[in-house]
Amino acid sequence: MYKYFPHTEDDLKVMMERVGVKNFDELYAQIPESIRFKGDYQIASASSEEGVRNVFNTLGSQNKQLTCFAGYGVYDHTTPSVIPSLLQRSEFLTSYTPYQAEISQGTLHYIFEYQSMMAELTGMDISNASMYDGTTAAAEAMMMAVAAGKKVNKVLVSGGVNPRTREVLDTYALHHGIELGTIAMNDGVTDPDDLKAKLAQGGVAGVMVQQPNVFGIVEDFTGFAEACHEQKALFIMDSVIADLAVLKTPGEWGADIAVGDGQSLGIPMQFGGPYVGYMCCTEKLIRKMPGRIVGMTKDNRDQRAFVLTLQAREQHIRRQKATSNICSNQSLMALWVTVYLSLMGKQGVKEAAQLSYAGAHYLCDELLKTRRFHLAYDQPFFNEFYVKYDGDVDALYQRFIDAGFLGGVKLDGGLLLAVTEKRNKGEIDELVKIAAR
Repeated sequence: MYKYFPHTEDDLKVMMERVGVKNFDELYAQIPESIRFKGDYQIASASSEEGVRNVFNTLGSQNKQLTCFAGYGVYDHTTPSVIPSLLQRSEFLTSYTPYQAEISQGTLHYIFEYQSMMAELTGMDISNASMYDGTTAAAEAMMMAVAAGKKVNKVLVSGGVNPRTREVLDTYALHHGIELGTIAMNDGVTDPDDLKAKLAQGGVAGVMVQQPNVFGIVEDFTGFAEACHEQKALFIMDSVIADLAVLKTPGEWGADIAVGDGQSLGIPMQFGGPYVGYMCCTEKLIRKMPGRIVGMTKDNRDQRAFVLTLQAREQHIRRQKATSNICSNQSLMALWVTVYLSLMGKQGVKEAAQLSYAGAHYLCDELLKTRRFHLAYDQPFFNEFYVKYDGDVDALYQRFIDAGFLGGVKLDGGLLLAVTEKRNKGEIDELVKIAAR
């Protein structure tokens, strides 16, 4: 009757006999009666497919769809409609782990292409087969720097790194014996003098910065890599990957490790996930990189083939000795990014970034004209900017929501506003009109 239930009555009987119990009441006897649920579950009776669809459509209609001008690490970019259709093909949707290369060539092939595209976007030598999300990718980079440094365990993090990322770094550091320090900010950007002073104290394994930073500012990291390398520390850059279509890449800045989230490459916001983290590095660090790496080779018929490569056995067997215990990855979302980049092409990704830049600067200029706003920092920005408002920010934010807009992110008494290629001039003008009241 329940063909998708894996255990039959006989199976359950065998398992209970093995653990020495006669029934489920005996199995759960140690759970106090006082905390057991004795009511009926609020589950509707069986319904037709149409009835179930109506239930969820009714629930979904209660959501208020807002025009998004918020960013803070997650951005409302265009998703070509063909992507979900391609991802739902059975050879992609049902694929899991590609250990058996002879039957996983499709999965291994698209992961290889994903790695190639990430390496090109970041200007780095090598990419792994994706991470869970941007924050955990940053945490893995932190641990990678400590592993490469061997006898040092301090990592310096710019105050311009997104606080959500910093919270994850703090959690990982606490349980891995890593000491985190903070590089001060000066007028909205990382203070190079504070960086050099803290590097000079010694014991630093790595330095992490963000580009653009949490305020949307495009920082000038000239000399940062050299300062790090003089003290034998690794330089780590966390970047919004879509912005690298036009910005100077981590490789051009001299970074040793590049990390971030791939959500900006066409993955819908989806209430917070799933997303995909990327990690790229220089060739000399390849054996310290966590996760999978797919390589291209030839089989015994001299035909092109793809395989998992450079995997230390500690990664899977002697786990306590592994650099990282991440073995899996967001493969389906890596495929999403790969399809997106293939469809958009170099020019398409570049144009989307340029439209985002132009829209953000137009919105900023129009807000400044109202004389109710001013930029918190007089620094170059990309598609996100931080403004202070001459009035009640909470009341303004509510006006935006009432009018159907998600008007940025409230941050320390100001607003962090983001614009992507999805926002048109009419939407921007309407947001400014509401703000000017």
